[in-house]
Amino acid sequence: MSPKQKARKPRKPAKARALGNAAAPSKAGAPRRASPPAPASTPAPANARAPAGPERLEEEREEPLEPEVLAAENGRGAAFEAEDEGPSAATTLPVPVERDLARADALQRYMAEVARHPLLSREEEHDLAVRFQQTHDPELAYRLVTANLRLVVKIAHEYRRAAFNLLDLVQEGNVGLMHAVQKYDPFRGVKLSSYAAWWIRAYILRYLMDNWRMVKLGTTQAQRKLFFNLRKEQERLLAQGFEAAPKLLAERLDVSEQDVREMDQRLANDEFSIDAPVLGTRDEPRQTHGDRLVQPSAPIDEQLADQELRRIFKEKLAGFGKTLTGEKDRFLFENRIAPPDDREPMTLQQIGDLWGVTRERARQLEARLTDKLRDYLRRELPDFAQLSVNPPEET
Repeated sequence: MSPKQKARKPRKPAKARALGNAAAPSKAGAPRRASPPAPASTPAPANARAPAGPERLEEEREEPLEPEVLAAENGRGAAFEAEDEGPSAATTLPVPVERDLARADALQRYMAEVARHPLLSREEEHDLAVRFQQTHDPELAYRLVTANLRLVVKIAHEYRRAAFNLLDLVQEGNVGLMHAVQKYDPFRGVKLSSYAAWWIRAYILRYLMDNWRMVKLGTTQAQRKLFFNLRKEQERLLAQGFEAAPKLLAERLDVSEQDVREMDQRLANDEFSIDAPVLGTRDEPRQTHGDRLVQPSAPIDEQLADQELRRIFKEKLAGFGKTLTGEKDRFLFENRIAPPDDREPMTLQQIGDLWGVTRERARQLEARLTDKLRDYLRRELPDFAQLSVNPPEET
């Protein structure tokens, strides 16, 4: 083949040849065959391209870019690695904290905010508490409160099984923590966290009792004791082989038997609105729970008898008024004993002031008129012989 034909023959690019050679794997352990040496006397064509060297192949090869890693300066890299491994024991929270706050819920964001506040040593806490007791500076109280927010989260997490939002329990616990900081005495030799735990639990438990049902529970000391201990004492008695009777429970818990019955019924039954509709068939009219309650009123026959007696009594009173001839007796009857329904009866003092007499004299005139009325009713209505017109005065 002549040099001109060799020059006209198309050749693969150097980049393609390099990638092809790199992609062809060699058999492990197989000896490479040496290519025969080219004759030194054969000159290369003038217009032929020189083979690409190793430097040119490295330049033309495309490789993916990798991020540049800088060396740690002043030992900061070790600190970052320690942070990536996880939170320290001092800042560990019961609820894990998400690093991406944009996708975290309200509870996760609050946990991240709590983790930002540093803890205080025993000496710093005592110094701040002493200064706050002397100056009542809100900044000092703020530092004491924020340093113990982790304690509130831990205690509130103990009541997470209750049917309430954990953030609501944390909020009530924070109120108890603020009260504890106000009342804390640093000279008692007790840590603030130990003292504040009682206040935090008290406020959380009070919130649970107030919102457990629509009708509040635990309004008295006996009810609070039964709310927390009734079910436990019943299980303890059953485990010992005793019947959990109300009398035995009242003796064990030092409360009345009636309180035990009431609290047992309130804890066993769910509350519902009496205005809620009752499910029934399509033919039945719509009813509510209140419609099915027994009305605490008298039977209908007793109501009719009472109305008839009132009508007869009013008629006899009107007849007695027509028999009165004295001006003062008629005035007392119409304004004191049997006034109209739309007007209040006058007092003895008002009548005495109107007539220019004392209150005692007005009472004597009323008593005389009442005796006349009683005699008239005995003659007209024998069944009213035991009727007392004036109710007995309280002594």
